[in-house]
Amino acid sequence: MNLKVTVLLLLSILMFSVDSITAKETASNKKEKSPRIINIVNFIRQTDYRLENSDALMFETVEKQIDLVNRYDFPATFLFQYDALINPEYQKLMKTKLSPKCELGAWWEITQPHVEAAGLKWRGEHSWVSTANIAFTPGYTLAEREKLVDVYMAKFKEIYGKYPKSVGSWYVDSHTLEYMYKKYGIVASCNCKDQVGTDGYTLWGGYWNQAYYPSKLNAYMPAQTDDFQIPVPVFRMLGSDPMYQYDAGIGTNHQGVITLEPVYKDGGGDKKWVEYFMESIVDEPCLAFNYAQAGQENSFTWSGMGKGLELQFPIFDSLSKAGKIKVETLEESGRWFKEQFPKTPATAITTLVDIRKEGNKSVWYNSRFYRSNLYWEKDGFCFRDIHLFDEKMKSEYLDTPGTGGQFFYYTLPVIDRFYWSTPEDKTGLRVVELDKNGSKTDVVLTDPVVSEPSNSVLKVESKDKSGNTFIFTFYEDKIDVSCKATGKKLDWALELKVPQERIGQLPFKNFGKSSIQSEFRGFNYTITCKKGNIVKGNNTDYVLRFVPSGNGLVINCAN
Repeated sequence: MNLKVTVLLLLSILMFSVDSITAKETASNKKEKSPRIINIVNFIRQTDYRLENSDALMFETVEKQIDLVNRYDFPATFLFQYDALINPEYQKLMKTKLSPKCELGAWWEITQPHVEAAGLKWRGEHSWVSTANIAFTPGYTLAEREKLVDVYMAKFKEIYGKYPKSVGSWYVDSHTLEYMYKKYGIVASCNCKDQVGTDGYTLWGGYWNQAYYPSKLNAYMPAQTDDFQIPVPVFRMLGSDPMYQYDAGIGTNHQGVITLEPVYKDGGGDKKWVEYFMESIVDEPCLAFNYAQAGQENSFTWSGMGKGLELQFPIFDSLSKAGKIKVETLEESGRWFKEQFPKTPATAITTLVDIRKEGNKSVWYNSRFYRSNLYWEKDGFCFRDIHLFDEKMKSEYLDTPGTGGQFFYYTLPVIDRFYWSTPEDKTGLRVVELDKNGSKTDVVLTDPVVSEPSNSVLKVESKDKSGNTFIFTFYEDKIDVSCKATGKKLDWALELKVPQERIGQLPFKNFGKSSIQSEFRGFNYTITCKKGNIVKGNNTDYVLRFVPSGNGLVINCAN
């Protein structure tokens, strides 16, 4: 081998090594900049009237949870209702068995001992009830909410020498959350996943998974500006199936549950489902970060959750040791979030592998302005969901206590496949091809390619059967849709068709050339095209079309 060939060979090896190292560093940096975070959150009730021998069974459950957490040396968060907080047996357990890596915090369901300690009258039939206006603070006056906070915080500090930094609940109202932040310095909160009718209350249209800074007027609504923002990140709990949770119970007033919760055999209790869920969390594009809450409330007892937790923890352990996930306390996640993001960041949940092997795919995008979901089915494609966020939309329970067992929290719908469908006829904002006679054909898109042009922008490219490429680019404040046609001019539009039984639910009031004046639950908002036009349909053939200009369309999402 002559000298020239030898030098060239060495240079080639060196360049390959440098490229390989650079690629690994880039991947590593990406993971570091976009961490995948798991919080193990176990929330603790003292008693449950629905269970025989509940106090003993629920205490045993917490003992088993601690043993499992200690076995894997995981940091975990244990959140206490007031009735469990004041129980000396739980205090002894936490002080003797819990690892110092773990965190103790507050679970914000209201119980009889809590209410009576605050000098208020208990309204429930049992010492703990799930009735929304009794178990949750939106059912109390503002003064009562503050008393409940004060008495809890004083007792927690008396027992553990400090105030809790994390507070979780199915829902914590904005007044209570801001009061806890200003007076007691909480740094993180968590609330329930999106659900319709489950457990007697509804949260629908919010920041799907991950975390957001809430509005001072509505803790379910992400804030857009500093003036309205409560600087406590709210993490979404329970790990919703990003593909199938949305449509569970579609067209009805009640959803089923498909989540990471270990008690559910079609979700967190099934190893294949957990692996599918974690693949979406860990391996797919997510922008700022991805997140899931593991763990379970002790009311389900160890016999209900033990098998599921035992199969989940080795998976978390393997991913953690491989550097693919961070297992940390809710407080740690809250502090990290505040250090990284002055405002709610854009995130994504990408799910391109179908656990049911039906060929379905899902991409969620969230920002402080809106959420959106693209959904590929074996026989179609659509925007399944677009909801706008507006910090000025007041919760109806902000100033006035709610009554009864049903509470409702919503954002502003542009597309809502769950509510606007029937079980037999599923709607969506679909791509249609138009011919010169005005006839239309649904465009079926396949094989999406998802990329991250920047830390807040998600790009999705998907082709139809003719090779035309549709490009969906999600920015923090807008959605850009365009098409690269293979040859001849392609006339297309985004079209919404809704079953006649659901027309009355639509928020659209007045149509202009490029805007729709809309109203939902008494709040007025505008849906606007920054590029393209809006065409009103007759509600029979279709409700509306977003028609591109110059083969491009831009929907404004900053209301």
